[in-house]
Amino acid sequence: MTRQPAAAAIPDALLDAQPWQADPLADDTIARILAPQAAGSDGSGEPWQRIACVNRLFASWTDNATLAGWRAPEGTLPEVAQALQSYLQTGRALPAWADAERVERAEALFMDHGALSCVLLFCSSLPECYVIPDLASVLHVAGELEHHTEHRIRSTAAMIFPVMMQGGLTRPDGAGVAQVLKVRLIHATIRHLILRGAPVPGQPAGEIAPLERPADAGLYQTLYASGWNVGRDGLPCNQAELAYTLLTFGYVFLRSLRRLGLGFTPADEQAYLHAWNVVGHVLGIDDSLMAHTMEDAADLLERLQARGRAQITQPDARPALAAALMTTMEQAIPWRLARPFPRLMTRYLCGRSTSAELALDGQRAPWTSWLLFWTLLGLCRLIDTVARWIWPQFSLSRSFTRVLGYHLLVKVLMDQTRPLQLPAHVLHQLGRCVAGWSDDPRAPRWLNRLEDRLTTTGSWLFAGEHAARTAPVAPGPLR
Repeated sequence: MTRQPAAAAIPDALLDAQPWQADPLADDTIARILAPQAAGSDGSGEPWQRIACVNRLFASWTDNATLAGWRAPEGTLPEVAQALQSYLQTGRALPAWADAERVERAEALFMDHGALSCVLLFCSSLPECYVIPDLASVLHVAGELEHHTEHRIRSTAAMIFPVMMQGGLTRPDGAGVAQVLKVRLIHATIRHLILRGAPVPGQPAGEIAPLERPADAGLYQTLYASGWNVGRDGLPCNQAELAYTLLTFGYVFLRSLRRLGLGFTPADEQAYLHAWNVVGHVLGIDDSLMAHTMEDAADLLERLQARGRAQITQPDARPALAAALMTTMEQAIPWRLARPFPRLMTRYLCGRSTSAELALDGQRAPWTSWLLFWTLLGLCRLIDTVARWIWPQFSLSRSFTRVLGYHLLVKVLMDQTRPLQLPAHVLHQLGRCVAGWSDDPRAPRWLNRLEDRLTTTGSWLFAGEHAARTAPVAPGPLR
C-alpha cells in the first residue's frame, strides 16, 4: 500500500491558478457527448436530450460493482456510450494511497454519531460551503436559490450517506464511488453549459455574454444562456471551490465536533480527513490540494475563504441562500420556542465571520429562545466536563444535538413523499442505519428515555423505506 504524501504548505502560486483549473476527465467526457450538436438558447437542439439521456443512463450505476463492467444499453448513441464507458474505466479507481482501514474507521465514526452527523451537515458544513460565492452564483443563475433549497440539501445528503456508509468506498456492494462519479459528471455538465463548451487549457479568461432566453426556459437552457465572467470568477465548479467544499465535509465536521466537546482522537481525525481525501480524488480534485492534518486543513480553509471573500460580486447571493437553509431547518422543529435553535447552532459552530457574511445575525432570535439555547448548551458542556470524570462516554451535548438532528433528519431528509434520490438497496441500508440510531449506546437508560420524549418512542422509522419498497427512485440531478 502506498501512503499519501505528507502534507506540506500549498504554495500561493498553486492556489492562484486553481480558479481556472477544472476536471479534464469529466470535461472531456461531457464534451464528447455534447460537442457534435449545436445548442440553441431557446431550448432547441439535441444537447438537452443528450443530457437527459446521460441522467437516465447513470441511474443504472447503483453500486460500485456495476461500474466495472457497465455497458450502455443497446440503442444508445455510440459517442455517448463510449464516452461514459471510458469515463468509468478511468474514474472508478481509488488512488494508490487509499488506506482501507482508515476509510473503514472514518465510516464507523460517521455512523456512530448518527443524527449528530446530520446536525453538523446542516449547521456547519453547508453554511460554510456558501461562504465561497461560486455555488451561490450558479444557483442564483439557475433560479434555484430560494425555491429548491430542500432539493439541494437532499442532493448533498444523497452523496454523503452512500460515501460514509459501511463499505461505501471500498466494497463492491457499496455505492459511494458510484454516487461521487455521478456528481462529478454533474459538475462538468454545469461547466459545459455555462461556458457553452468545455474549458480549454490556456484559453484567455474573458466574459461570456448572456443570451436572451424564453420565460419558460428549463434549467439546462437557463445555465446555457446565463453568461459568466471567467476572468473575474474563474471557471464554474473549479478546483479551488471543489477543494474548499471537500474541507467543509471533512475538516469543518471535525472542527464542529471539537466545539461541541465531542472531538475525536488525533488518529481518528486523520482517518476521517483521509477518507474524504479519497472521495476528493474520485471527485476529480487534484491530490496536491488536499490537507491531511487538522492544522493543514484549517490553514487551507482560511486561505481559500480569504480568496473567495476578495471576489464577492453584487448582488451577493449568499445571504439569501443561507436564509433559505435556516428557514428549511426552522420549519422542521416542532416547538415554537426551539425553532431558532438551528440558526443559533450555526452561529456557534461557524463563528462570527461566517455568520456575518451569511447575514445570520440580521434576524434576531427571541430572547427567550436565545436564553434557552445558550443555557442548555452551557449546562450540557459543564455537566459533561464533570460527569466524564466518572463516566468517560457520558455526554448531554451529544443528546442535545441528537434531538435536533432527529427532527432535521426525519422532516427534511427522510420525508416519505420526497425520498432521497438513491437506489432502493441503498435506501434500505440507510433505513437500517437510521433505525440503529434510535438509542445512544453510550448514554444511560434514563437519558435515552428523556430523548424519546423529545423525538419518538422506539425505533426511528425511516419514511423513505416505504418509498424504496414501492418505487425505486432514480437520480435526477439537473432539475
